[in-house]
Amino acid sequence: MRGAENRIPLSLEEHRELGREMKATVRRLRVLSALVVDVYGPANRTAFSFLKAMEAMERLEQDLATQVSNDYPGHPTSDIYL
Repeated sequence: MRGAENRIPLSLEEHRELGREMKATVRRLRVLSALVVDVYGPANRTAFSFLKAMEAMERLEQDLATQVSNDYPGHPTSDIYL
């Protein structure tokens, strides 16, 4: 359920912490995805689901990068999520 947009953004430090967590999560997901593909093959439904999860994480990182640049225009934020 979506409520009204919060007008108080994450702090820049909170974005940095979230960015570190997101990068670690993506790295771990890549490892797990590779394991599943190695075990079950690339045509397996589970392997396909891992691919979709990776695509969703990449979209989320893009959205978060856009959000932090909107929250803190003029600040160097390009490396926080990407």
